[in-house]
Parts: sequence; C-alpha cells; structure tokens
Amino acid sequence: MPISDHLRAVRSKIGHDLLATTAVSISVFDNQGRILLGRDAETGLWTLPGGAIDPNEHPADAATRECFEETGLVVRPIRLLGVFGGPEFLIRYPNGDLTYYTVIAFEAVIEGGALAPDGEEIASLRFVDRGEWDQLPVSPSSRIISRQALQHDPTPYFAAASWRPEN
Repeated sequence: MPISDHLRAVRSKIGHDLLATTAVSISVFDNQGRILLGRDAETGLWTLPGGAIDPNEHPADAATRECFEETGLVVRPIRLLGVFGGPEFLIRYPNGDLTYYTVIAFEAVIEGGALAPDGEEIASLRFVDRGEWDQLPVSPSSRIISRQALQHDPTPYFAAASWRPEN
C-alpha cells in the first residue's frame, strides 16, 4: 500500500510541497540475530519495514500493520528503539513529493505469517548480519535506525538537543 487515503487527500491539496509527518519503523531479528531488510522497489536501497502512521492509529499498531503489509510477517513490538529525525529523514520521492519524517522505531518479535515481499513497495527481503549490513546500500534513514537496533542498547535513542536560544 504505497500511500494511505489520508495522505493522498493531503497531497491533493498541497501537491509536491513539503509534508511533515510521523512514521514508524520496525526492526525484526531472526534466531541467528540477523536483521530484516527489504529492497525498495523504486530506489533499490535496502530499508527497514515501516511507514506513516494513519490518523487515530497507535504507533505500535502502525508498526505491526506496516510490517505485515510489506513483509507478510505478523510481529509483536517488544521495545521502543527510539525517536529519530534529522536531515536523513527528508525524502524526495521519484514522483516529486517531499516528505519529512519523524520516526518512532520499535524492535519486534515474529509471531507468525510467511516472509514475502509485497512486490509494490518492497521488491525483496532478507535477513542480514552486521557484516552484510555494512556492505549493503541501505537508505540513510534506515542506516541510522538499524545501526541503533544492531547495538541492542536497552535505552531508547534520541539525538541530544543542540538548539540553544540566541543571545
């Protein structure tokens, strides 16, 4: 599902102009400790499952839904990895849409389903270890989030504040 009805309605009003939205990302590990990545069908870059949160949707539900839609896996979020943003989260899509994402990232465990790319957003899926991850062309935003996931740090991530009022 490339774009929700809600985002389609917003885009019909603002066109390709900048849209700031909240999204989710989900890191899923297999029994060997490898992280799941999907190859984006448009860019060819490897990404974590995820996407925009729909109105009135809880972030953990959005992460579970996005993971199922993109990978065929039924997962259960088990911890908050962190909240992410910054210049790497500003995306210009091939159709010209400009979107800035603030991303709430979760780690999840697999509860069921069958691993299968959706074929629309995700062309292929694979679990990769840290060495493979280092070599893959991973999208800038997924690189930041998956690096944190691979560290298995129990403390949720956020970038330290650097803003200060002018004197």
